[in-house]
Amino acid sequence: MLFKPLTAALIAAGLVVAGTATAFNLPTWLKADTRPGAVTSQNAPASRDASAAASPVPMISAAGRVPDYRAIVRQFGPAVVGITVEGTRKMAAEESAASPDAEDDPYFQFFRGLPGMQPRLRDNPAVPFRGQGSGFIISADGLILTNAHVVREAREVTVKLSDRREFAARVLGTDPVTDIAVLRIDAKQLPVVRLGDPRELEVGDPVLAIGAPYGLEQSATQGIVSAKGRSLPGDSVVPFIQTDAAVNPGNSGGPLFDGGGAVVGINAQIYSRSGGFQGLSFAIPINVALKVKDQIVATGKVAHARLGVSIQDLNQTLAQSFGLPAPDGALIASVAPRSAAAAAGLRSGDVVTAVNGEPIVRSGSLSSLIGMSAPGDKVRLKVWRDRAWQEVDVRLGGAEPPAKVAVGAGSAVPAGQLGLALREPGAGERQAAGIERGMVIEGVSGLAARAGVAVGDVLLSINGQPVQSVEQVRGILQAKPGSVALLVERQGERIFVPVKLG
Repeated sequence: MLFKPLTAALIAAGLVVAGTATAFNLPTWLKADTRPGAVTSQNAPASRDASAAASPVPMISAAGRVPDYRAIVRQFGPAVVGITVEGTRKMAAEESAASPDAEDDPYFQFFRGLPGMQPRLRDNPAVPFRGQGSGFIISADGLILTNAHVVREAREVTVKLSDRREFAARVLGTDPVTDIAVLRIDAKQLPVVRLGDPRELEVGDPVLAIGAPYGLEQSATQGIVSAKGRSLPGDSVVPFIQTDAAVNPGNSGGPLFDGGGAVVGINAQIYSRSGGFQGLSFAIPINVALKVKDQIVATGKVAHARLGVSIQDLNQTLAQSFGLPAPDGALIASVAPRSAAAAAGLRSGDVVTAVNGEPIVRSGSLSSLIGMSAPGDKVRLKVWRDRAWQEVDVRLGGAEPPAKVAVGAGSAVPAGQLGLALREPGAGERQAAGIERGMVIEGVSGLAARAGVAVGDVLLSINGQPVQSVEQVRGILQAKPGSVALLVERQGERIFVPVKLG
């Protein structure tokens, strides 16, 4: 580990540091005026304007006081535990022979903790691993929360308390969807954390993380809430709390405290190109974790509801295309057959703006609210359809992943100012792709290319109007709309692509 000397750090910051025998000149504005009759800055009364300009901004937390990090660590640090795991893990063929180019993919660098951080071995499909993580005690009789990835495939799990006592832990259950695991150790009268409400957090509020980065137990780092409700690739159910508190490998599963000392999240991921902290940390809200914990303690497993739609965020162009006053809500790109959404009559082009009265600003909020519901729950959706509001009641189903299909291609006919070359798909292509209508996109240029439309996409509708011929496309464009929303199918997924025409 490289420690940077203070002198070197100051020089790097542009300051000249001199030895005790070397003098250096102060700026004139720092010198006391020694002229006869002069008044020094220490004795000079400040003017009212100068005093107001120099008034410091008060540093307050959400609880209305300056965070006492020392008190938080002293009181709740003993409830933070270190977790070590051992086991063997079978390595998939694609993992053992992964291309080094994958390391350059920023999404590949979402760090999931120390377990399994072993070199890829091509000739050994099953390798032993040891790993470390963090956790925290939520009940005095030994109930502990951590990340599911910390204990994944572990054969032995050991919990180490701050007083150096060690206990063999039993994994009561894990939920890979939310990355939550619940452990139990055989102990009584243990220290516990105090649980808070992440809904009361605001961007800019101070936070404190405690854990065991790189195995350095009981390490505390502080920062602020950088954002709320973040949706990350592969984790659409969790509305992550983003912070700039330093979190590194081994912090996984540790608590995130608010300024008042209440746990508001579980540190789970960082975004990094180097494998270490680079300013972006993500925590699972504690209310999400507690819902998962309750199911695991009661049944040993977790069930998540499914609506049966693919969704995307709106932007200004899409909102204008659908006649929405603001780009808020989750745009439904496709509805799975025989799903809860299909049974309720939801359809492509609907925009969900609220669930049970709770506003939906981004699509990730809808995923979270539905995913944290239970199969069989009934929800009321506020939907924008055909430039009018509707309310739709849906009884949610279980979370089975939808099937995916592929689409083929052939010769085409141009379709005007959009910059698309289109052709009708053959009967075999329709059957293979599972589509009843649409035009195969054979060529892309101009406005459509700049918007992200690709060759091989299937154009299904424009501004909600189904298209089955080039003439239909041209007829829609004759109205000279300022923008259009193209619904396309790409590799089995449906998305809306906004195209500005004006």
